[in-house]
Amino acid sequence: MRVAESDLRRLATGLLEERGAPPKVAWLQADLLIEAELRGLPSHGLQRLPRLLARIDRGLANPFATGTHRWRGHALLQVDGQRALGPVAVMSALEALLPAIENSGLALAAIRDANHIGMLAYYAEQAARRGLIGILLSTSEALVHPFGGTEAMLGTNPIAIGIPTGETPFVLDLATSLVSMGKIHNYALRGESLLQGWAVDVDGNPTTDAEAAKSGAIAPFGDAKGYGLGLAFELLVAALAGSDLAPEIHGTLDTTHPANKGDVLILIDPGADERTITRLAAYLDALRCSRPVDINRPIAVPGDGMRTRRSATLRDGIDVPEALLNELRTLQPA
Repeated sequence: MRVAESDLRRLATGLLEERGAPPKVAWLQADLLIEAELRGLPSHGLQRLPRLLARIDRGLANPFATGTHRWRGHALLQVDGQRALGPVAVMSALEALLPAIENSGLALAAIRDANHIGMLAYYAEQAARRGLIGILLSTSEALVHPFGGTEAMLGTNPIAIGIPTGETPFVLDLATSLVSMGKIHNYALRGESLLQGWAVDVDGNPTTDAEAAKSGAIAPFGDAKGYGLGLAFELLVAALAGSDLAPEIHGTLDTTHPANKGDVLILIDPGADERTITRLAAYLDALRCSRPVDINRPIAVPGDGMRTRRSATLRDGIDVPEALLNELRTLQPA
């Protein structure tokens, strides 16, 4: 069912405000979810909202918290998320890092115990539009099996990188798993089968059943390479943020536990002049114009697809599963 972006934004913001979220907090959390929908990432969109509302209702997410900040050095900020909504904790940390950037050119925030921060591209793009390089890392529950294994032992451990490249920043956002668990849940919500090789069931058998995969494990992307990167990010975030490791993490896919994963935000002032920015943008255009295998599928760079989908979705409306839309409407007060 296609619904106008403005209608869904009002619905999401209203549901959050009804649970006590201040207007600015409700807008930020809703904006993150709606932007994921617009960019063709429903796995990080409105399907997350019912769970988030339940977490607020049960005191597992605090819509008033922004996280407490403690500087461990002139450029390293330690953040106790204090159960804040994920985007609130990250954006609060981003703002706190800006003065340090002016002095040192680089600053890092290590965040623990904030709720799910959602689509990492959102923050990387925010940094890039400020003229900064933004790097985001995050961890999750054990959802991914190691290369050669069948048991969920690592998080999906995504990374996003935003780089100023003129009017349109370069934004890369990917998980170190073959797909996100949010995508598995979205396929289950829509009653669709997974592609072969994406996941195994709880017994370690390959499965295309999304429901079975929810209690199984996802494959790392690129076999040993994705496994190695995912493990490195797991250790890096835990070392910096003091957060738990995947087998002990809860709180991004349930409504019963406090969120105890970690997030890392790195901001870098590239000191790039207009000539450098123009050169980067020209290189990206050269990639797009390079010779493709299929002339009907021109070369794209990361972020192109998201922008194309966003424009089309703003025009045509967001495709929301009817069951999810009905669930959100029932969560409104009578």
